[in-house]
Amino acid sequence: MFRKLTLNTFNRLVQNDFSWEARKEEYASLGITSVTDLQKSIRTFGVAIDRCCDLASFHRGEIPQLAKELRYSFQNYLMRLRFSKSIADTHKKIADIRFPYEWFPATRAMKRTIHLHVGPTNSGKTYHALKALENAKTGIYAGPLRLLAHEVYSRFTAKGKPCALITGEEQRIPENEDTYFRSCTVEMTPLNHKVDVAVIDEIQMIGDSERGWAWTQAFLGVQAKEVHLCGEERAVDLIKSLCDTVGDDYVVHRYTRLNPLQTMNTSLKNDFGNLQKGDCIVSFSRVGLHALKQAVEKATGRRCAIVYGSLPPETRAQQAALFNDPDSEYDFLVASDAIGMGLNLEIKRVIFEQTHKRDRSGYRAISTSEAKQIGGRAGRFRTASQAIKTGEKDGSAAETTVPSTPTKGSIGLVTTLDEADLADVQASFNREPEPLETAGIQIPPSVLERFSSYFPPVTPFSYILLRLRDIASLSHRFHMCGLGEMVDIADLIQPYPMSVYDRCVFLNAPVALREKAGPGVLQAMARCVSNMDGGHVLDIPELDLEILEFQRETYPSGPAAYLRDLEQLHKGITLYLWLSYRYSGVFRSQSLAFHIKALVEEKIDGQLAEAVFTDAARRARISKARKQSAKRERKMEEFLGDAAEDNTQHESVGGDWGEEGHQEPLFKDPAELDAIDKPSKST
Repeated sequence: MFRKLTLNTFNRLVQNDFSWEARKEEYASLGITSVTDLQKSIRTFGVAIDRCCDLASFHRGEIPQLAKELRYSFQNYLMRLRFSKSIADTHKKIADIRFPYEWFPATRAMKRTIHLHVGPTNSGKTYHALKALENAKTGIYAGPLRLLAHEVYSRFTAKGKPCALITGEEQRIPENEDTYFRSCTVEMTPLNHKVDVAVIDEIQMIGDSERGWAWTQAFLGVQAKEVHLCGEERAVDLIKSLCDTVGDDYVVHRYTRLNPLQTMNTSLKNDFGNLQKGDCIVSFSRVGLHALKQAVEKATGRRCAIVYGSLPPETRAQQAALFNDPDSEYDFLVASDAIGMGLNLEIKRVIFEQTHKRDRSGYRAISTSEAKQIGGRAGRFRTASQAIKTGEKDGSAAETTVPSTPTKGSIGLVTTLDEADLADVQASFNREPEPLETAGIQIPPSVLERFSSYFPPVTPFSYILLRLRDIASLSHRFHMCGLGEMVDIADLIQPYPMSVYDRCVFLNAPVALREKAGPGVLQAMARCVSNMDGGHVLDIPELDLEILEFQRETYPSGPAAYLRDLEQLHKGITLYLWLSYRYSGVFRSQSLAFHIKALVEEKIDGQLAEAVFTDAARRARISKARKQSAKRERKMEEFLGDAAEDNTQHESVGGDWGEEGHQEPLFKDPAELDAIDKPSKST
């Protein structure tokens, strides 16, 4: 079956993508100089595939990636005789990335002390790390989401401490200040500043299959006398091993939860009448959040706050304050699963709307770590707003264990909205996630630049990426983070002349390729960088700014397309802002782009708030996710047998579609818009 699938896929590639006339220069760079040579190579490669299938067993991987891998394999097959053995050996030396800690010589020259603050949620580990940061003269906070970086930024500025906010798409630098703290997303951790203290939050994400490289880079590269790592117990052995290797001292601070946490024996049975004041329902989609908010308010007659990462900071803070205030009329909260990353809210019970979420390959069950991180927000000991008000006078970073005596707070409770999901949540809380074995790394631009210099200039950059991936030598303590959409990005920007460094910048950009307009917007930005001109936001026709002139009812493509196209524009503007900090001379209208982004967010939130959702559609969406997840698991078991158990570290928490690493679309496809009833004319 796999042999047929592979050969049929290759035959389709030959018919559609391997044209001699269209790719003549590319083939020349691969050593093929005539159409006869190409046809011969196609035939012999087909034979090679057939023979490989006689020898090979099906390896872990997703079938949709087959065409991409076959295209690369054919390029590699054509290139097989181009390089001498000595050059091939040089390639392997360049691809020796067993010692990534050597990429940071200035940091290796320092004597650092690593403090590991580990424990369950609501145990005080981040509190003690931030106390150490506050008591320092200079320092850095690095977190997994922009909303957490903003929370720490707000906390420090409220205390009168100069602090910069540095994320991929926004930078706020204190004026008239030479020395200031920095609160940033982990990918933006400054590695060229010497500071007293650095705090790296959610360190267990160092093992993530896609974003882990950012935590590894921050941990190995940050130039701080003290580095405070906050996260789960399962990261300890790996961090200790890395500390022993680089010569850093380490101290492990273990914490116990400040108040009890337990799962309930019953769900809410899809009855919002069973909600209690202080309840938070977690959904994995923005559509789901607004549907829940409407359903809760309609069923209970009481107000419900809403919090998710891509809300403007002021709106998010206002909604959180309304929910946290016991005297307000906002009794309930619906929130994205970004709260699992440490967003502090006064939650009594966490209620999962569903236990399946979507990743690049479809729906999957949430991992043990995700369930515990999200559910652990129930019964929070103290909110960030309280910390700002009180100044947090208690506690000491020198303690190795925090007494488990809460000053307030009842038992934190965790349950589900639907009875069908309750057993999964209970099982997650009755087991421990596996210890981390490896840390993620990404090939640095300097290595890519040197490696690519051995190939002809017209060689597809995607091929260079995949070739370097294949011959790379790694230590047993590191894993190569998945290339994800990088290969597709490399192919889309291939026609535009630019340096290897510039291509590497685009590889890590927040590109929305799954959106219809995504590839076009990416190529427009690449064209601007290639020409070093034309980057005014009004001069990029691929950014459909005209949509701002319409309302839902008057949009030429229809009401359903209006919401979808608004989000495509939002992602395009987000990419523009991200690039504006890296190519300020090209993308010069940053202030206007921020204004446009705010207008788009206002329209999106307004449309979602006004749309009418049906509870039947909400349940159908959840049932669909559950069925697709089960189908995916059965398929993995069918192909892989006992090896089907997914050991991939699923650390990323969705729910904030504008965050680095969280580019989940608002809708999977237009059919999902069927869940929204057409509003009346009066609406």
